[in-house]
Amino acid sequence: MTRIKAAVCHEFGAPLSIEEIEIRPPEGSEVEVKLAACAVCHSDISYADGAWGGSLPAVYGHEAAGIVTAVGDQARGVSLGDRVVVTLIRSCGTCPSCSTAKPTNCETPYDGDHGPIRTADGSTLHQAMACGGFAEKVVVDASQVVTLPEQIDLDVASLIACGVITGVGAVVNAAGLRPGQDVVVIGAGGVGLNAIQGARIAGARRIVAVDMTEEKLAVARDFGATDGVLANGEAPWHDAKAALGRGADAVLVTVGAAAAYDVAPRYLARGGKVVMVGMPATGATSTYEAGNFAAAGQSMIGSKMGDVVIKRDIPWIVDLYLQGRLKLDELISNRWPLEQINEAIADTKTGTAKRNVIVFDT
Repeated sequence: MTRIKAAVCHEFGAPLSIEEIEIRPPEGSEVEVKLAACAVCHSDISYADGAWGGSLPAVYGHEAAGIVTAVGDQARGVSLGDRVVVTLIRSCGTCPSCSTAKPTNCETPYDGDHGPIRTADGSTLHQAMACGGFAEKVVVDASQVVTLPEQIDLDVASLIACGVITGVGAVVNAAGLRPGQDVVVIGAGGVGLNAIQGARIAGARRIVAVDMTEEKLAVARDFGATDGVLANGEAPWHDAKAALGRGADAVLVTVGAAAAYDVAPRYLARGGKVVMVGMPATGATSTYEAGNFAAAGQSMIGSKMGDVVIKRDIPWIVDLYLQGRLKLDELISNRWPLEQINEAIADTKTGTAKRNVIVFDT
């Protein structure tokens, strides 16, 4: 076992504790990655606040990139020294979902209580989301990593692991957007901005961003939104339809708020689709009149992690970035050392940051 520093959650809703933990070497198909960066995702914050329950103590963080420093004897496609992006998408490769190119819904469970990390005294320490990226190193399955070219910086690459693939993938894979169609994106945070980028790249005719402030709508326009609508208006769906000249073919809800799901169908055109991306807290519910969906031929679908196949989609996304067609550098609001992770989380909670990134010495 090796000692590393990590940010540990001991109590839901309490500040994370920077402390030494133990991590074992990779076994079987696992790889060890010395992290250069791990972005702060709202999902990490929701878990740390207890929104979805889970085991404690735990190490969160799942949007990471670094350098491979050890390889298990059964790992394939990864070598020592590789620069990689590290995702939470752990694929067994054999279950019905994995066998049909849907690894985000892998049906083989992972028990984070019995993963590669332990507390300094050897007690159970939960590796959250099969990753535990708020630490100097991670040990993950080789199926969770994708190699990177030298031309992309690792702090920038870390964003791809969740926010970018989730937003872009929700448009391309889940919504199946076609050129010329119209899109509404509810929420112009990190995932929402990438959904906007995905819609732009996919050839959307118009892209309406919906958020609470003019400042966030201005940022959304920088990323490709053609129009912006304030969500706190009396009937923002009327404003969106006025901008589009019709309802939307796809409405992407990228915020984890049940209230956003309550109103999402109001933005739709006939035959349109609500794509459910943001995850409200456990127990939060929304209500719909089912007959309206049937009468208008509309639908609602969930999209986990953009329905991506990481070995296929991440190289494509990296290439888009290298061509200058996808913004990544502009998504980083600030870089923080691990010791200031609680400040980074507090800043993220204000809603003004696009993405805060924890950086490590490499």
